[in-house]
Amino acid sequence: MVDYNPKAWFSLIFHAYSRHVMRTLRPVLIFMVVYSAVACYVILDVFRLHEKDFHSTIGMHSLLGIVLGLFLVFRTNSAYDRWWEGRKLWGSLVNNTRNFAHKIGAFLPAGDAENRRFFSAMVSNFTVALKEHLRRGVNVRDLQEVSPEITDRIQAAKHVPNRISTLMYERVNELYKKGDISGDQLFLLDKELKEFADILGACERIRNTPIPYSYTMYIKKFIFIYLITLPFGFVTLTGYMTVLIVLLISFVILSVELIAEEIEDPFGRDINDLPTDELATKINQNVNEIILGSGAQQGV
Repeated sequence: MVDYNPKAWFSLIFHAYSRHVMRTLRPVLIFMVVYSAVACYVILDVFRLHEKDFHSTIGMHSLLGIVLGLFLVFRTNSAYDRWWEGRKLWGSLVNNTRNFAHKIGAFLPAGDAENRRFFSAMVSNFTVALKEHLRRGVNVRDLQEVSPEITDRIQAAKHVPNRISTLMYERVNELYKKGDISGDQLFLLDKELKEFADILGACERIRNTPIPYSYTMYIKKFIFIYLITLPFGFVTLTGYMTVLIVLLISFVILSVELIAEEIEDPFGRDINDLPTDELATKINQNVNEIILGSGAQQGV
């Protein structure tokens, strides 16, 4: 996620923006320039059609532009809702990991170094596994090692965050059976562990439920038809200036659509995606300080 000053107009206006968006836009914009120039040349120079012969009108595109604008507003709002819900879920994860760390740190005996190291590592591992699970899969080597047995169990799992959550449940249950924590304390810890699973499921819902196919398909068709017919609405009114007009309109409309595409899946590594790497690092620092009493706590 890019860090920026919203009041810095000059830098924002001339910012190159996302490389992915610009890489996608560049060939399309080049095509629209060439297409518009060819259309202008054929109409104005080959067939020599002017306003009295071929009367251009932007009336149709004005009406279609209103409808297209409504589509794009709905599209960007839907994408932003997904982005913002993802941010709220990760904010909840930050709070939940802190709450769990506070409780487990208070419930465990001060000298129980083994269990403190276990929960400190596993809570951090859960956040790392979650962010990588929402991308392309978890690499066990990115996780903190607790013991060879636990590493083997995690590596054998198809769903790593679920396995880590299971391991924490098992350890909490063992502490209860041994009498190291009471039934009331078990109930309090269960509430936080359940929240881990709820956050995981909600993030998976966003990740695995794209915008409906029919809606995405038709809005792209609508944009294509609108842009491909645009030169004919201006050619006899503005001549070769039509090329610049079409270029500007294409840039605006396509940019809005590509921005929506980028933020509708907020868990990747694009410039506008959520800063899950930074959040996972801060969670690790917070949990280590609370449970182990080391490190510097940092706010989110």
